[in-house]
Amino acid sequence: MELDISKTVLIDIAATTVDRIGGLDIAPAPIKASEVLGGVRPGSGPRRPRALKVTRDGQFVSVEIGLNVEYGKNLVGVSQAVQRAVTENIELMTGLKVRAVNVTVQGLLLPPAQPTQTRPS
Repeated sequence: MELDISKTVLIDIAATTVDRIGGLDIAPAPIKASEVLGGVRPGSGPRRPRALKVTRDGQFVSVEIGLNVEYGKNLVGVSQAVQRAVTENIELMTGLKVRAVNVTVQGLLLPPAQPTQTRPS
């Protein structure tokens, strides 16, 4: 008996895991110049592609995730927490072995700018 788990399922597991960790978001996928010049990205809509890639080689999985992390968070600590959680969930839910979870911090989530108050003269 053989069970095949699609790449989409692996991506959804990784994305849901990251979404449940506070203080960060998966970064949007980089837009190629040809997509900007050509207008609307094919398949674009409410679900914009994110910087999340899964590669599978038999029973082994590698994950690449681009993150935007909340300003003030420890980038190393957050990245390690993402690596641990994604590895644990993929292995637990699928039985596959995770070779690597490579995290790239691509940006910061900055707090909203405080409006400047002017003093009456």
